[in-house]
Amino acid sequence: MIAVPMLDLAEQHRPLHDDLRCAFDRVISSNRFILGDEVGAFERAVAAFSGVSHGVGVSSGTDALLAMLMACGVGPGDEVVTTPYSFIATVEAIVRLGAKAVFADIDPVTLNLDPALAAERVGPRTKAVLIVHLFGRPARLGELGAVLRPLGIPLLEDAAQAIGAEGVAEQGQGAALSFFPSKNLGGFGDGGMVLTNDGDFAAQIRMLRNHGAAAKQNHDRIGGNFRLDELQAALLAVKLPRLRSWTVARRRVAAAYRACLAALPVELPPDSEGSVWNQFVVRVAADCRPALIEHLANKGIASAVYYPVPLHLQPALKSFGYRPGMFPQAERAARETLALPIYPDLADVVVAQISEAIAEFFSRRQAR
Repeated sequence: MIAVPMLDLAEQHRPLHDDLRCAFDRVISSNRFILGDEVGAFERAVAAFSGVSHGVGVSSGTDALLAMLMACGVGPGDEVVTTPYSFIATVEAIVRLGAKAVFADIDPVTLNLDPALAAERVGPRTKAVLIVHLFGRPARLGELGAVLRPLGIPLLEDAAQAIGAEGVAEQGQGAALSFFPSKNLGGFGDGGMVLTNDGDFAAQIRMLRNHGAAAKQNHDRIGGNFRLDELQAALLAVKLPRLRSWTVARRRVAAAYRACLAALPVELPPDSEGSVWNQFVVRVAADCRPALIEHLANKGIASAVYYPVPLHLQPALKSFGYRPGMFPQAERAARETLALPIYPDLADVVVAQISEAIAEFFSRRQAR
């Protein structure tokens, strides 16, 4: 069996090489590298693809989160309700503004923030609620939005892993995308975007990304340098028209995994037509996960743990006083989840071989 990586960007980029080179040459020849026509065209294209009114390109998914929180006025003394099971950027943006991340536990099936538990954590200091569409699976927003709207509390979406997922940016104030290379629409470096249907919110993000300036040398707010590069926008624009077909292919891979792994002692992610499957994450017993990872590695099959330490137990957040046992579903997920390779060019026969390797592991384990 050939080695199987978590993601094969070389295979994805090979047929795009000439178009990518043309886009690169076009930007170099223009001598316009910051907030030019390439960024504007790409913003409009992503907004149209996502079914929203506005897209504002920024320098990373993390900065997209930061800009959204800044636009909502989050600052010292405020609280933002969010999930303890995500990449640290979700909570990092909150803490950088001097606010406190107030966690609610996750749904054990979807691994997304449990909306009922999140609603219970909303209090007088809550400035926003930040949900995550984890691994490309849309979070349930309806009931949470119904609680927040009468209170005037904005619902923000971390959609870094979920471009094109059903419902993204439809109910919240804004949604943050990431174009990190491993994302479904990955760039050639860092990049991100804020999606929104609110024109005033989009204007705030545009100002904040450019040092708080609505006009040159006229700084209305303290912002930052959160601008998306012209080169990244041009290269990403080459890939965007392929995204729908890549999503179809990812769904094919996910369905193949579900069929091949159905009889094995692993817990499969729930089937979902709206998911874009940035990751295919199964659950296995915590006491066998390290051995399974080693077994797959010995056969040249990559795997990954997202995320081995939940956010409330990260050393960087020690000062907030969170302790083990406070969010048991997130802690259990951190012990049991395992991501398998998934990308559009992953063939069904390779999925079958990966599944056979997993079956072999459990067969040997039972024989002991």
